[in-house]
Amino acid sequence: MRVLRLITRLNIGGPSIQAITLSERLAARGFTTRLVHGSLGAGEGDMRYLLSASADAEHLPSLRRELSPADDYAAFARVSTILKEFRPHIVHTHMAKAGAVGRAATALYNRSAAKTERARVVHTYHGHVLEGYFSRPKTAFFVGIERLLARSTDRIVAISPAIRDELMHEHQIGRAEQYRVVPLGFDLSALSAVDDRARAAARDSLGIDRASKVVSTVGRLTAIKQHHLFLEAARIIASHEPAALFLIAGDGELRPALEQTARDLGIADRVRFLGWRRDLPVIYGATDVFLLTSRNEGTPVALIESLAAGVPGVATDVGGVRDVFDSAIGALAAYDDAAGLAAAVSRLLGDANLRRTTGERGRTAIVARYGIDRLIGDIDALYHELLE
Repeated sequence: MRVLRLITRLNIGGPSIQAITLSERLAARGFTTRLVHGSLGAGEGDMRYLLSASADAEHLPSLRRELSPADDYAAFARVSTILKEFRPHIVHTHMAKAGAVGRAATALYNRSAAKTERARVVHTYHGHVLEGYFSRPKTAFFVGIERLLARSTDRIVAISPAIRDELMHEHQIGRAEQYRVVPLGFDLSALSAVDDRARAAARDSLGIDRASKVVSTVGRLTAIKQHHLFLEAARIIASHEPAALFLIAGDGELRPALEQTARDLGIADRVRFLGWRRDLPVIYGATDVFLLTSRNEGTPVALIESLAAGVPGVATDVGGVRDVFDSAIGALAAYDDAAGLAAAVSRLLGDANLRRTTGERGRTAIVARYGIDRLIGDIDALYHELLE
């Protein structure tokens, strides 16, 4: 059973991990997958290192996140050729641009294919760009495109109930019977193994004093992640917590501006910009509280990872965050409420027993809900449903 999987780019984040993991682990269940991926944007971290040497993967340079008629047509033409050569039973697209190019090319391919050779089409929304990214006219334009593409899509996968409801009810994309909710899944074994000994070693490797109270965040330094809000909350926390230290793991176009913001707020000596890191068990192991300040999220991968490592979290109440999170394993605040975020973090920093019990509850819940075996089983079942 042949699956053509398309993803806009393999930048650091949950969609890349899922696309690579599904491509490789479904082989044991009888699926042959070709993975087509596009070009990274400026300053984005690269996850192509996760591809095994034996992976059937093709880099398509013209497949880019940005709108470009020439590149978009070139990507469409190449995907059309791949469809004719590979003759997939299923085309599964991830992220907006790959979803547009891949589904449009497959719709054309299916018009000329025999009925028995028609490719079934699946598109996964790992989130969406229909809130907090663009102006109203541009957002309306993209909503119109997504509605049109949904007509030729057999199954629409949302990674959380909140994302499904936003797409279906707020934006009127697709029909109820097309949707399936399939939460993300990861190999969380290394993170779930983080214990007190690993935490001490992590602090030593980063040169962090054992007495420091560490608040961390992980993600691209881009506008939607609102790192300026993280820094504003850090200023409030630092004003009454002399042992607080703040780690920002990730990189992007906003790094110089954020470093200047830290200086302007008078906390530059309390904030460390770590750049992209692959040693996430070390980052989370050194962390007392994880703070997510995004304006929009599909399923917050960094929050899942931190909870799997036993680190309690505080997050903005946006997108699919509430589907991951409840008061038993962390705290929520509005996406513009620096004081509320700071108060929730301070409450955890001030109570070591609360941090430990909350973190362990989070670890137990997250490992069960977002493990890799559950994801593989869900997608296997979805593909067989379509093929049968």
